[in-house]
Amino acid sequence: MESGTTLAILAVVAGAMSATTAVLIKWAATARSPLRSGTVLFLLLMMVAMLGGALVYFLAPSSRSLVAGFWVASALMSASVVVVFASFLREVRRREEGAASVSAGPSAEFVVTVLLLVLLNELLMGWTFSLASGGLAPGISTGFVPLFSAVVTSPWFLFTMAAEMLLTAVFLRDRLPTGVVVILISQSVLMSLSPPALANPTWGAVTIYLGSAVMIGLFVYLMEFIYRHRQLTPALSNYLVRLLAVFSAMMAGLFLWLSYGSVLLFAVSVVVEMVLFFGAVLHPEPFSAGPDVPWQLRPSWALALLAGIFVAEIFMGALLNLQVDPAVYSGIYFTLPLSGPPGTVLFNAVYNGFWFLAGVTASTWFLAMMGTEMGMLVVFKLRETHNVENRIRLLLMMGCYAAFVVFYPSIYFSLFVPSAPGAATVPVLGWSMGLGSYPVAPGVFSAILLTYLITGTLVVLFGRRVICSTFCSAALMYQGTAIDSMKSFNRTEWPAKKYLGSRMSRVYGVTTGLIMGTLVATSVLSYLDSIGAARVYIQGNDPSVFFFAFSFSVLWYVMFVTIPYTGNYNCVTMGWCYTGTIAQAFQKIGFFKLKVHSKEVCKACTTLDCAKACPVGLVNMPGYFRTTGEFRSSKCCGVGNCVGDCPYGNLYISDVRHWVRDRLGLPTRPVPTTRLPMVTKAAVRPGTSASSPSTLTPAPRSAQP
Repeated sequence: MESGTTLAILAVVAGAMSATTAVLIKWAATARSPLRSGTVLFLLLMMVAMLGGALVYFLAPSSRSLVAGFWVASALMSASVVVVFASFLREVRRREEGAASVSAGPSAEFVVTVLLLVLLNELLMGWTFSLASGGLAPGISTGFVPLFSAVVTSPWFLFTMAAEMLLTAVFLRDRLPTGVVVILISQSVLMSLSPPALANPTWGAVTIYLGSAVMIGLFVYLMEFIYRHRQLTPALSNYLVRLLAVFSAMMAGLFLWLSYGSVLLFAVSVVVEMVLFFGAVLHPEPFSAGPDVPWQLRPSWALALLAGIFVAEIFMGALLNLQVDPAVYSGIYFTLPLSGPPGTVLFNAVYNGFWFLAGVTASTWFLAMMGTEMGMLVVFKLRETHNVENRIRLLLMMGCYAAFVVFYPSIYFSLFVPSAPGAATVPVLGWSMGLGSYPVAPGVFSAILLTYLITGTLVVLFGRRVICSTFCSAALMYQGTAIDSMKSFNRTEWPAKKYLGSRMSRVYGVTTGLIMGTLVATSVLSYLDSIGAARVYIQGNDPSVFFFAFSFSVLWYVMFVTIPYTGNYNCVTMGWCYTGTIAQAFQKIGFFKLKVHSKEVCKACTTLDCAKACPVGLVNMPGYFRTTGEFRSSKCCGVGNCVGDCPYGNLYISDVRHWVRDRLGLPTRPVPTTRLPMVTKAAVRPGTSASSPSTLTPAPRSAQP
């Protein structure tokens, strides 16, 4: 028989078995009687028997192995009849005793048994069909690990499993919440886009790109999902964390496969994902059953969620780097050998891990991937933002990220200035305005001074929002819907609560002093190295290069993942960003402040929505609005959430524009066309005027237009 015909027949059989398995899993999920449960187990055992017999033959095709395979299949089929008979007896006994024949849900033993049988079926199918197709033909003599890896990464296992997962999700869609169905279908799509499934470079490249796109879309969906659903069932919240852990292992496995040819970790993660998937669909009721728990009161869960997404993104970014630009990235990861004395092994491991993380997070494709994910969350935020000034700033912020983080330092230089030094070695361009004097052209010093002059001028005129809420790449990652909602942790968790308010606490001073002192020290050492007066290197790198890599390519992401404990915008609240600290100094002498139209409205306000909306935890701003009508803090980064969330439209940002209008005799504040909705005129008491503050009372919020 020709190979093409053989493959077609095997594909049809595999498709039929996938559909059959999916139907059996649906039956198992709805089985509530011993007889139906036994029937499911019987049919799964029959499939195991058929595949087991076929495997015996294909391991060493001959007339003797054909007979042996027949007897193996017959013996297993005979044994499976016992399951049905025992189930029938249990059903009869229950009915004789008058017990209800329908149980509340499948037992744990039944779920585990079905899972094991489904896994065994898939492993036997992958092994048998690989042998029958004449392609990949692993044998028992190769050892368990190579055999397991080869079987699980074969197309007969991966594609069949993907089809079963997809069909099962479709069959059980009415028994699961919509969000869970979307996640399950995404898992099946990702399974079908497994690069190791086919030994074809085109297939590997296409599936890496498509799989990364699906993964990015799934992460965006998950983040937006938890934003829209602030309370989750324990089953769903646990499933999300476990799934992200599996995705992290899967991405790491694909990175190892592309770098070193090892598929073991990927194969293990595939099996674990399969068990996780079918364990969920076999017992779907907990996904809809309460009690729902607010995830914003569970910082440990939010930390696990962010960590799972970040680890998966790190390895996905490294995978994209190797696939898109192998000439640059091949061989640069994990350069030191993990051999020798324990101290050497430990040092080399730390060195490799540090520069792997720093190298990936500073790469173009990782930043583009992160920008796509977090940028979509900002787009969702933009749809909810009604304040015109905030909408404009969000658009500028996305444009700045695309231009200054992705296009200009990487794509622009490689296309138009191919002879220029790498962006990572050029202060200002690649260092986010970092100080330092790594050996570059002398003209860079003037560029540094000019950059700080322009930056300082803009901050004086418009506030540090020019940097911290617009130009900085961190702004995009902090202000999307899901991450912005995590600002609640600023007020509830330690150590985030240590940095609340506009007061410069002692711990804030220590953090800022440490960062600025290190910046100055590494810059001086870098300069001395450049003129030959010293030879000081940290892990073989210029001190200022190492400090930048540590601050913005390692520490920043650690702080981002730990938002559930350190609070949102922790680079601002804790003062460890030296660029933000420099901008903060300029803001102290600038025009930027927050002002209110009417202090009386703030005095009558009981919502404190402005303080709740602040992503940097400036919880003391309402007191200033009530007493002075304005608030000025060098910590304020001008996000403007307070302006948009004020339910009475009483708050606005004041900067140089208002100062100029005031000097020209023009109105410095917009004049409301209608009376503020919160303030109503109460009955005028004798001796008071209608405009007296004592006649101002808050109207119910439901009555506001």
